[in-house]
Amino acid sequence: MNQTIEKDLYAVLGANPSDSVQQLRHRYQQLALQYHPDRLGGDCSSEAESGVKKFLEVDAAWRVLSDQTTRTQYDLQRRAWTLKQDWPIDSTVYVDDMTWDDDQGLYTHSCRCGGVFSVTEEELEEEPQRKQQDEGEKETEEGRHKGAIVCCDTCSLSVYVTWSTNEKAQKCQ
Repeated sequence: MNQTIEKDLYAVLGANPSDSVQQLRHRYQQLALQYHPDRLGGDCSSEAESGVKKFLEVDAAWRVLSDQTTRTQYDLQRRAWTLKQDWPIDSTVYVDDMTWDDDQGLYTHSCRCGGVFSVTEEELEEEPQRKQQDEGEKETEEGRHKGAIVCCDTCSLSVYVTWSTNEKAQKCQ
C-alpha cells in the first residue's frame, strides 16, 4: 500500500476514521448495492459509467479499510499527509459532492458551523496553475487529481476541494 493519498477512503464510504469495521462494512454494503453494475443495467449512459466508477472506488476503499493492517497503514499515511499540509485541513471534499449555485456561479458545501465553503470554477482552474508556478511542481502520477484549499466563510475550518483531471468518460464498447 505504498501510494499517495489522493482520495479520502473514509469519505468514499461516507464514514469517519473512528467508525468500527462493522460500521464500515454496513456503509460498504449499502453503496455496493446502490452502485453495483448489475443493478445499473447494461446501458451505456454516462450515468451508468459514473455508477460503475463509483462502485470501483467504493470497492477499493473497502479492500483497504476492511483489513486491520492495511487500514492502520492507510491511517498513518493519511496522518502524515495531513501534517505535511501548509494549511490545516478539516476534510477532503470532492467537487462532485458540492452543490452548484447557478445564480452566484459557484460551488458550495455546508460547514458544520452553519457557514459555507464556496469556490468558483475560475478559482478551481487557477489554483493548480498557481501552485505549479510557485513551487515548480512536477505533475502528479498521470495528473489524475488536482485540488484547492477553501476556507469557511464563518469559522476557521478549511477543506481540500479536489477533482479528477481525467474526467473524460470512456465510451462503452
